[in-house]
Amino acid sequence: MPSPGVAAVDRALSILAAFEDAPEPMTLAELARRTKMYKSTLLRLMTSLQEFGYLVQFADGRYHLGPTPFRLGAVYQRSNNLHDRVMPLLRQLVADGTESPSFHVRHDAKRRLCVFRVDSRHSTLDRVEAGMLLPLDRGAAGRVILAFDGEKGAGYDEIREAGIAVSFGERDPDCAGLACPVFGPAGKCVGALSLSGPKPRFTPENTKAMTSLLLKAAIRLTRALGGPIELLDKTLSAAAADLRPARRARR
Repeated sequence: MPSPGVAAVDRALSILAAFEDAPEPMTLAELARRTKMYKSTLLRLMTSLQEFGYLVQFADGRYHLGPTPFRLGAVYQRSNNLHDRVMPLLRQLVADGTESPSFHVRHDAKRRLCVFRVDSRHSTLDRVEAGMLLPLDRGAAGRVILAFDGEKGAGYDEIREAGIAVSFGERDPDCAGLACPVFGPAGKCVGALSLSGPKPRFTPENTKAMTSLLLKAAIRLTRALGGPIELLDKTLSAAAADLRPARRARR
């Protein structure tokens, strides 16, 4: 779809976006393939991006992001009190022995952004990092965001009713995850709190225990943001009731 903005700005931002999932610096030819722009057009735009520190060119001729995006990211974190509210909760989940916790928000019509992430203490982890863009329609966190943004369908109705989503191998065949919504004022879903890791560790018993811990964290965060906790509290009560027989069986 054509953008209603300035074409040159759109193209410059497309160049920066090409680096989102690039593990290494790229040559001009690689950038041309990713952006579908002529090399001459790229060079003109990249001259301005380099001038303002958005891109750097290495001695071997390849390009990568410069220091300006990092600086702007730091400004965003300082001005966004979510960092101070979310990160202690993620660290506490790890201390309680859960899989790796993350906080995701909607990025656009098809993708979600992992804003915050803390790796678990396990030796093997799933491949998720803060700053990654992931699909909205695959994975527990994405489906929670879609459900509480009003997406239609029986599966999303079930998530809205249950207050939580669990996924096994949707995005990565070797990984699993569970997620629940976080609400802000007026009941708007501001994001999804999730736990993810290798699928074999998501046993029924572990999943039940982690569900309870995740919901407690989501309730604390929702309350801090001024959102309603009734659905999360109801889901937590159901999870606690489901967990009691397993605890008695271990005795």
